[in-house]
Amino acid sequence: MHALLFECPASFATGPLMIEEEVPKMEEFTYHRPVLARETIELLSPQPGALIVDGTCGGGGHAELILEKGADVLGLDQDPDAISHATDRLAPFGGRVTLRQANFRDAAQVLDSLDIVTVGGVVLDLGISSTQLENGDRGFSIVRNGPLDMRMDPRRELTAADVVNSYSEGDLTRIFRDLGEEPAARRIASQLVKQRKTTLFRETMQLAKAVEKIVWRHGRRHPATQVFQALRMEVNDELQALEDGLRALSSRLEPGARFAVIAFHSLEDRIVKNFFRDRSREFLDRPEWPEPRPNPAFEFSLVTSKPVEPSAEEQRENPRSRSAKLRVAERI
Repeated sequence: MHALLFECPASFATGPLMIEEEVPKMEEFTYHRPVLARETIELLSPQPGALIVDGTCGGGGHAELILEKGADVLGLDQDPDAISHATDRLAPFGGRVTLRQANFRDAAQVLDSLDIVTVGGVVLDLGISSTQLENGDRGFSIVRNGPLDMRMDPRRELTAADVVNSYSEGDLTRIFRDLGEEPAARRIASQLVKQRKTTLFRETMQLAKAVEKIVWRHGRRHPATQVFQALRMEVNDELQALEDGLRALSSRLEPGARFAVIAFHSLEDRIVKNFFRDRSREFLDRPEWPEPRPNPAFEFSLVTSKPVEPSAEEQRENPRSRSAKLRVAERI
């Protein structure tokens, strides 16, 4: 059995934040229901007595559903606030839950520390939670002023303020373009570098207003949305962490165990799609080869040939679920 230690933060990842959205009062912060919950549990197919790794435990929504199916849970998350919340939520399950504050990229070290060799399934719910967005003190919000932080794990050193105030114009352009998919990346980077020469950027609203002056608003979405997204992904090294985590966790799956990933960003979804695809091909073929050759990375069969997306009803009830894509593969 696995003793209840700490709970993990879940990533009920969200789509673009609309500045017109009603923002709850601080005392109303709570972890909402996870996206694609029914579909995820159905396709993950947790078996009674199996140990499932919830690598983004967050508010504990997916973990709770897994535990109700009779499986045990090892929950990981880097956000201490989520750990605190999930500890309370999952306490009724007692020794069937083990929680650790850790990034899922470090899952192998956590498993080794617990003397766990293999697991019966993995679920990752990527992105940022509504709770993180709504808490101005964390620095993710465009509508609540706070320190320009954006660290999911406060133990990390790099903050969003460090990036904005110290990165070169070329590097800022790169992250706004590549991570934020911001069309005005070069213009925004150039203006921010000029402005920081007189006043450093310290607060979220300060940066949001600066970007809004550079890129005029078109439609409901705040002009700084993609810049904030890019900074968050850079600060938390999200894409590299995903690649590391996919490799670390897939190597620990038992035969027949499933790996479920919910992504909300096209770059993340592409990484997951390619990872599962490249490891589900039994043979590789190239024009210069006389015949196909065995794929040394072959370890999965695809459970979902195409991503599962939220139903129209779920999208109506939770607009932030609209960009979610669920992919699942099974260890052969």
